Amino acid sequence: MSVAEQMAIIKRGATEILLEKELEEKIEKSRSTGISLRIKAGFDPTAPDLHLGHTVLLHKMRQFQQLGHEVCFLIGDFTGMIGDPTGKSETRKALTREDVLKNAETYKEQVFKILDPEKTRVVFNSEWLGKMTASDMIGLAAQSTVARMLERDDFGKRFANQLPISIHEFLYPLIQGYDSVALKADVELGGTDQKFNLLVGRELQREWKQSPQSVITMPLLEGLDGVNKMSKSLGNYIGINEPADEIFGKIMSISDELMLRYYELLSDLTLAEIEKLKVSIRDGEVHPMAAKKQLAREIVARYHSAVAADNAEEGFVRRFRDNQTPEEMPEYILSAEDGKVLLGRLLAEAGLVKSNSEGRRAINQGGVKVNGEKVTNDMLELPGVGEYVLQFGKRRFAKIIFK
Repeated sequence: MSVAEQMAIIKRGATEILLEKELEEKIEKSRSTGISLRIKAGFDPTAPDLHLGHTVLLHKMRQFQQLGHEVCFLIGDFTGMIGDPTGKSETRKALTREDVLKNAETYKEQVFKILDPEKTRVVFNSEWLGKMTASDMIGLAAQSTVARMLERDDFGKRFANQLPISIHEFLYPLIQGYDSVALKADVELGGTDQKFNLLVGRELQREWKQSPQSVITMPLLEGLDGVNKMSKSLGNYIGINEPADEIFGKIMSISDELMLRYYELLSDLTLAEIEKLKVSIRDGEVHPMAAKKQLAREIVARYHSAVAADNAEEGFVRRFRDNQTPEEMPEYILSAEDGKVLLGRLLAEAGLVKSNSEGRRAINQGGVKVNGEKVTNDMLELPGVGEYVLQFGKRRFAKIIFK
């Protein structure tokens, strides 16, 4: 492929490329010499499962593989024991080496659901970091200043609010940056929250007389709530090792707006095909539920199989039919000022009952379902994010969409 054709693929979904001209020159040199670029992305095994948020980077890595470049899937078994402080308001609890190694093994199994094992180099940063002496670590620490570290937004906020920052947290960006030196990376990928760390890698490569890596930041995938970054700790994630039915059902539960973002970041459809789908939905030619089913089938087939995707869809449709939930129903767009809303009030606002008190009575009598599940707690508060299908009796339905 030409440089322009490769760049068009690389740019898809990317938030920022630093520096774009440099990357173009690297690709041109690779084409002329036949030497592949070395692409690096690191993952700290702080939890046993990879989720769809992780796969945003993995898909970009796969694209580089398809363009003929070498991919280094870096497992941060050393950095994982420190804990990435990015976005944290307090020092993270350190993991034991046993926990890290156990999680790392599951990563190795899951990553090849996306990456080509024949074109992937799996590396552990303990290979070089574990051999560093105290003198080596002091020399690495000398490559930055406290003032430079406080330029990081999360460190700056903690310092301003007089919250503790452990010394080892300051080392994290330097250690991650040194990974790029050890691997002689040409390109490093990371989420937008990793930009500071990725740029440290460029600085350290200059100190070690290497050509600085190009940096590509990818957007952070929102979780099922459509608000927060997908995270296992927040419970808003879709794990790629989850059962096919679970993955299918979770994708069907997301908002229509979030569905389109998932298409852009997770689907193998071309940008032109996604734009055509958006227009078809807008013009009423394709129902959003049909588009979600298509996305859910694609994701399940990728991490399980096409047969599993068909079975998951059949199971979902059967449960949907058994609940007698119509595909089309009145929709109400609401906002939750305090973050939560009483279910009884929602029933009234959706016109399913005449008043809040009638809503509470309906709940007590077992006549109300939320997303197909019967609810009997008349003081239940629903989080003011995402979408909910409310059912009163057998035939009265409404969809609540929080904005």
